[in-house]
Amino acid sequence: MADPRIESIVSHFAGTTVLIMGDLMLDEYIWGDVHRISPEAPVPVVKVAGHSTVPGGAANTAAGIMALGGRVLLGGVVGQDTSAEQLRARLQEQGLNTDGVVTDDTRPTTTKTRIVAGFQQVVRADRETCVPLGQGVEAALWEWAGCQIASAEAVVISDYGKGVISSRLARDLIAAAAKQRIPVVVDTKGVDYARYQGATVVTPNLEEAGRAAGLRIADEDDLCRAGRDLLEKLGGTAVLITRGAQGMTLFVSAPGVAPLHIEATARKVFDVTGAGDTVASSLALALASGASLPAAAHLATVAAGVAVGKVGTSTVTLAELAD
Repeated sequence: MADPRIESIVSHFAGTTVLIMGDLMLDEYIWGDVHRISPEAPVPVVKVAGHSTVPGGAANTAAGIMALGGRVLLGGVVGQDTSAEQLRARLQEQGLNTDGVVTDDTRPTTTKTRIVAGFQQVVRADRETCVPLGQGVEAALWEWAGCQIASAEAVVISDYGKGVISSRLARDLIAAAAKQRIPVVVDTKGVDYARYQGATVVTPNLEEAGRAAGLRIADEDDLCRAGRDLLEKLGGTAVLITRGAQGMTLFVSAPGVAPLHIEATARKVFDVTGAGDTVASSLALALASGASLPAAAHLATVAAGVAVGKVGTSTVTLAELAD
């Protein structure tokens, strides 16, 4: 039987508005099968059977919130290229408004192309730049966000390190959310955690947490050391470290409160692509719906367990979460 508290949280997802700011991506898939090795080099020859594109990065987080019944205000940057056209089309197909998607003709749209044979990813090719935004583009993003945040019930900062989320933009978003008294979830690949002080929770995976704390996490002692280090850098912001098959561990800055370990719920693991986006989207919706941080983390663990059972970048629906 489902936990009635979780059911109550999920029932409030419909129409809950989340503002997302971050690195937008187009995830491109070339699907096929392998029957032989190339005579030119020791690499598989993929016989292409299909091609598809889906929103990635912050755009996948937005799609995840929509799939769970929420409403999205999405801000980010794309180039002036074919990938941007495809990304806008995919977003609009999912009912996402693209008014906050700013075009910068000096940079390409971040595009990840994956060649998949059966259920196995063979290779990935990335087209991107990690150069910080120009002042004019960043100002346009902030102007859009400043007009929209009053309508939001939570904020997600999706920082893949592609140059969109500067220290100033992160701090301004967090300060604006604090004035609105709404939660902020930060999904980051970076190591400068000081810029996220004042957020509600930061959600690194095990490798990202170790890198930000300056250590290799090999056991539970290392995990606790990394968690404490990140809490100190964040000045009170909670840390939810995602650990794959080992679940998640929540660290909060409160005297006498031990780390909370949450067991993984995945039935099968096919692909971890986009699992972090799923954690951010479900966590933000749960917090916006009044859930406590531990309850929201439990729900995010369940959502991630569904996501990794799918191949490729994907979202989790309310029906799948309930099941």
